[in-house]
Amino acid sequence: MDLKRSSGILLHITSLPSAFGIGDVGSAAYEFVDFLAASGHHYWQLLPLNPTDEAYSHSPYSSFSAFAGNPLLISPELLEKDGYVDLEDFPKPKNISEEKVHFSAVQEYKEELFSAAYKSFKKKKSNTNFKAFCKEHASWLDNFSLYKALRKKYKSEAWFSWPTEFRDRKKTALKKVRKELAEDIEKEQFIQFLFFSQWKSLMDYAHKKKVKLFGDIPFYVNHDSADCWANAEYFKLDEKKMPTHVSGVPPDYFSETGQLWGTPVYNWKEMEANDFDWWVKRIHQNLLLFDLVRLDHFRAFAAYWEVPAGEKTAINGKWVKSPGNKFFILLKREYPKMPLIAEDLGSLDKPVYKLLEKFRFPGMKVLHFAFGEDRRDNPYLPFNHEANSVVYSGTHDNNTSVGWFKKASRIEKKHLKDYTAQRVTVKNVHKVLHRMALASVAKLAIVPLQDLIGLGEEGIMNTPGTTKNNWSWRAKPGQIPTEQIPELKELNEVYGRLPESTSKDT
Repeated sequence: MDLKRSSGILLHITSLPSAFGIGDVGSAAYEFVDFLAASGHHYWQLLPLNPTDEAYSHSPYSSFSAFAGNPLLISPELLEKDGYVDLEDFPKPKNISEEKVHFSAVQEYKEELFSAAYKSFKKKKSNTNFKAFCKEHASWLDNFSLYKALRKKYKSEAWFSWPTEFRDRKKTALKKVRKELAEDIEKEQFIQFLFFSQWKSLMDYAHKKKVKLFGDIPFYVNHDSADCWANAEYFKLDEKKMPTHVSGVPPDYFSETGQLWGTPVYNWKEMEANDFDWWVKRIHQNLLLFDLVRLDHFRAFAAYWEVPAGEKTAINGKWVKSPGNKFFILLKREYPKMPLIAEDLGSLDKPVYKLLEKFRFPGMKVLHFAFGEDRRDNPYLPFNHEANSVVYSGTHDNNTSVGWFKKASRIEKKHLKDYTAQRVTVKNVHKVLHRMALASVAKLAIVPLQDLIGLGEEGIMNTPGTTKNNWSWRAKPGQIPTEQIPELKELNEVYGRLPESTSKDT
């Protein structure tokens, strides 16, 4: 794709202020779009919007569906506005916070709302829009809603523990249970209808304001997911539908044993035999939600680290080639502009670079990685940036810039000071890196909201390799820096990143 020079802010929906314990697609999201537009930003970058689960610490990168939307992001205010509920009938949970998402409390509250909204929906005479939605999304929604209904029937047990006729998707058994669970199935479809309807309204509003939405696609999906259940042949599973091999990354400088992620790896031969239909549909689904999408763990499209199931660490894995070249050739026929960004951080090899170059995927440049001992060849140093890339101060997987600087080595601090020819401190480092990102030749510059307002470690969204205290950070009411609008717009103008300065949108 041909990126135009512009800027954006990274902030997940869950991190928005709201009165309901979690950021959602309601008024605060619209106000954030207004803030982006007024301050001269062209992109709002978000994390994946798929459903999250307590079993996976509500990580947006570990979902039981690669296609469904996260019900927790549905706005109670909009449910009331559309006549589905009266919020006075639902006292807000007491154990919620303005600073953190307490997912269990939020989930309990919203499930009550959805039940009431569904009852209201059933009383309405017209459901034309709902039927049209179900028809449009049938390729994934039929399986997802049945999966959720069966999961409820079997008290949240994973699908590979269900009775064999359901585990193995015997047609007669599925036909019978669809009738038995018809109401639960329709309710799940209705909840998805609510999510996609609210999201489309937000996206339409953003486009009117000339703001584009920048999303994210995790590479792998969970074993216990509607996708793995409905497409078992596309994963390396045995006759009992258990993984024969699982995902991870090999040992490196940061970990002597590597990382064992544990999700089933793809059966690429089977996918290729079917023209990668599942992956093409997945890209299509995300492009209904976003204008631009980041492909997480991009290097796995060239080769992935495969570990035999049952291993305790990732040490005894091996590299296996992926048919990424064939997949992207086919995908380019469907999407000639290829609005995709490659998450190309970490250790890469020639096949990965060939994929990046052949399809001209913009890569990522993170400034936190720029100021080590290598003062010449470090690819993250601004003078080594390429125009066809996205520059970040930091990402959702990094410390904030203030937190990073506090823990930076003496060499990093000195290099940053020498590079900028100014005194850099914990009080100004976020502003220094913000300006550096905007000044880069990289076409798109993204800064997390935490770096705009100078938060320390209290603003960390995720610490890779840990499972506690992640994904829950929220901006408190008043923390969206509307008072900075003139300053931010001027910075975008100074560095040629105002949307108005581009001849065409991306």
